[in-house]
Amino acid sequence: MDRRKSIKALFIGTVGSGVFVEACTNMDKKNIAVSKDVFMYDGRMEEENKYLEKLEAGDKFFTDHEMATIIVLEDIILPKDEHSGSASDAKVHEFIEFIVKDMPGHQTPLRGGLRWLDVYCLNHYGNAFKDCDKKQQLEIIDQIAYPEVKDAIAKTGRKVKPELAQGVAFFSKMRDMVMTGFYTSEIGVKDLGYMGNTPNMWNGVPDDVLKQYGYAYTDKELKECMSPDKV
Repeated sequence: MDRRKSIKALFIGTVGSGVFVEACTNMDKKNIAVSKDVFMYDGRMEEENKYLEKLEAGDKFFTDHEMATIIVLEDIILPKDEHSGSASDAKVHEFIEFIVKDMPGHQTPLRGGLRWLDVYCLNHYGNAFKDCDKKQQLEIIDQIAYPEVKDAIAKTGRKVKPELAQGVAFFSKMRDMVMTGFYTSEIGVKDLGYMGNTPNMWNGVPDDVLKQYGYAYTDKELKECMSPDKV
């Protein structure tokens, strides 16, 4: 199955909704601000704009090393293909930076997960994750890329090792973040083929139906109400 299509299916069906579902159920809705890059909507209240300005003016949460690691991870999750750009092209890492400042509950799990990933790679490969070669990066990702242990058993025929449990939880959260950020970006919306409310023109009742019931448009109606190709 095409990788991007399968990821879209996951996003629409279950996985990608995780971040917003969690936000709505676990947080006071008054404290949830909307990223400027997510819905591209300008009609915010003054309080919302002040809150966004405060977040944007604050210090960065992720270090340069952590951000570089996130960029590697997001492009493993959603790489560039012939139809669309990658997660980093959509600046998903900036979305994640915004989310962890807007929803601080994500900070410890993500920072802890990034630290776990580096320690694991240092112990097994002698380098931090971002400095490992592609083969090594995919090797560890293949071991933690299932959100539930039962899925790992079904897909690989083996149980997740206990020492990988934190990695599994971290990668599941990271994948939710990446997919939510990507498919609410301009690139992601285009990749989905979502058109939104677009204007169109009704070209009237088809000619064969009009003839069937003995009706016809007048010249005036055709001139004033129909598109040029109908006329």
